[in-house]
Amino acid sequence: MAAVLRNLITTVLLLIMATAGQATAKPVKILALGTSLTQGYGLPPGTEFPVQLQAALRKGGIEATVINAGVSGDTSAGGLARLDWSLVDKPDVAIVELGSNDMLRGLPPEQTEKNLRAILTRLKSVKVKVLLTGMMAQRNLGADYVKSFDGIYPRLAKEQGVLFYPFMLDGVALNRKLNLADGIHPNPDGVKVIVARMLPLVKKLIQQSGSVR
Repeated sequence: MAAVLRNLITTVLLLIMATAGQATAKPVKILALGTSLTQGYGLPPGTEFPVQLQAALRKGGIEATVINAGVSGDTSAGGLARLDWSLVDKPDVAIVELGSNDMLRGLPPEQTEKNLRAILTRLKSVKVKVLLTGMMAQRNLGADYVKSFDGIYPRLAKEQGVLFYPFMLDGVALNRKLNLADGIHPNPDGVKVIVARMLPLVKKLIQQSGSVR
């Protein structure tokens, strides 16, 4: 009788512990720090990059909350200026998508690199793992500018030891079927392509952080 009672108590305790673990488990928090490409310029609600990425992760069994910290027209300096505010939510990992507006404004590549380096350094200081997404300069800006700008992202990724997605608009740029009428911003189908291509790296990012629930 005593043995049966002990086994019953043990079973109940194990169930309580398992239930408590499930109750306290929280979704992985992903900070998506970026420009209009992240924010979802011109897109119907629910089709933005953060929303589609969150849905794709959850479909794959990863409970994630993707925080939309995209600001249309933002530069790398703007992203740096609002970084601490964006960290209030205490994300586990971050996707950094900045620099395209620097390029469109013809800002010095060295300035963009300095700002991005500061952002990556700050995220590292608070132990937030990063996926850096690259951007490519428009070819009409001249060979020197293109070479300087395009080199920023792979150089920083290697220097800072972060995961790297070479081109945010890979598979989408210049494809009329995947972009809005402006030819710059992806439409919902374009965002879907971006999410699908980036998803394996995002999963790897989450694994690196130890945040898989």
